[in-house]
Amino acid sequence: MADAYIIDAVRTPRGIGKMGKGALSQMHPEHLAATVLAAIKERNNLNTADVDDVIWGTSGTIGLQGGDIGRMAALDAGYDVRASGVSLNRFCGSGLTATNLAAAQIMSGMEDLVVAGGSEQLSYVNHFGMKLREAGLSSGGMGVGNPRLQAKHPQTNQGVAADAIAALEGITREELEELGAESQRRAAIALKEDRFAKSTIPVKDDDGNVVLDHEEYPRPETTKESLAQLKPAFEMFFNMPSEKDGPTYAELVKKKYPDLDFKPIHHVGISSGVVDGAAAILLASKDYAEKHGLKARARVVATANVGDDPTLMLNAPVPAARKVLEKAGLTKDDIDVFEVNEAFAVVVEKFIRDLDIDRSKVNPNGGAIALGHPIGATGAILIGTALDELERTGGRYALITMCAAGGMAPAMIIERV
Repeated sequence: MADAYIIDAVRTPRGIGKMGKGALSQMHPEHLAATVLAAIKERNNLNTADVDDVIWGTSGTIGLQGGDIGRMAALDAGYDVRASGVSLNRFCGSGLTATNLAAAQIMSGMEDLVVAGGSEQLSYVNHFGMKLREAGLSSGGMGVGNPRLQAKHPQTNQGVAADAIAALEGITREELEELGAESQRRAAIALKEDRFAKSTIPVKDDDGNVVLDHEEYPRPETTKESLAQLKPAFEMFFNMPSEKDGPTYAELVKKKYPDLDFKPIHHVGISSGVVDGAAAILLASKDYAEKHGLKARARVVATANVGDDPTLMLNAPVPAARKVLEKAGLTKDDIDVFEVNEAFAVVVEKFIRDLDIDRSKVNPNGGAIALGHPIGATGAILIGTALDELERTGGRYALITMCAAGGMAPAMIIERV
């Protein structure tokens, strides 16, 4: 089996994911994706006619963000027409899955040069999704509108699921707020020390004016005391019908866990931020890289996918990490950096406890609680963040994983070279 090497990783800063408020919210989704595709081309002097495929992840595949963004954004970025493109959807795991598949294509020997990644404009998705709901239509996802599936596998609101997991695991709001405050503290240090500078590129308009060159979401002034003042964000969903005349979101959990006594505790300070953003990863075979003067930064050691309980939906990162470690022939103690998406604080807290991991190794530069979660892009962002951290600290291995709706988690282990 051939090796797949990571040559480069780029991403945009993350903009506030609210229409008219965030700096990226007025961009066309294909233009946002094209920004990082163009950057990866220019930084590496790529002959894009050699690009075998552009594999792109996007979660909210509705309206302008539907269709094949991988192909359209490549064309928008000025790629040769021979560079094919495809889009996929594994909800939050889309960007990581796109990169896993790109690596697999190279490792199988079928392709030599692939660009992978993802993008998400939550400002647009939420705005357009609201219009659909107002019209009595579903924007899709997680079994909504499919009573047969919901009877087999009840799927609730993700925030409600996070609160249910906290109750099942005996994790308190105060413990989660410690993690949330620490995410903000670490992110503030990382930004102050320019730890993201190598991977972050400015977003410009067609006239060359900078639209966004910094992270819009972080709140470095956050403390445990300030988090304690926030109201639970998902309380309204507990008694809200999941669809017309259907069970409430809390009742969907109770169908699977009838004896569970749980209450709303997650709030905006311990949940991932709603943002817009894009990220791209350039991967190549050893032969192609050597022939074309591309310097490898990391090797993809192993990838894995795992499914878990669709009702709780957020618990798959732990079994995914165990599976990818086994495939790699490594143990948790071999890993220098863990990047685990902070979809909700309970996801990371459970991950640390279940695998008994040194907290300093997990999201050392903060995570989505502080920086935001542009859903389809986040997995690719985390790969770049992990690689930058390995290079900064001299570490060898990083493990990247994240929960995805439907009860799934992709995972990847990379080795710095």
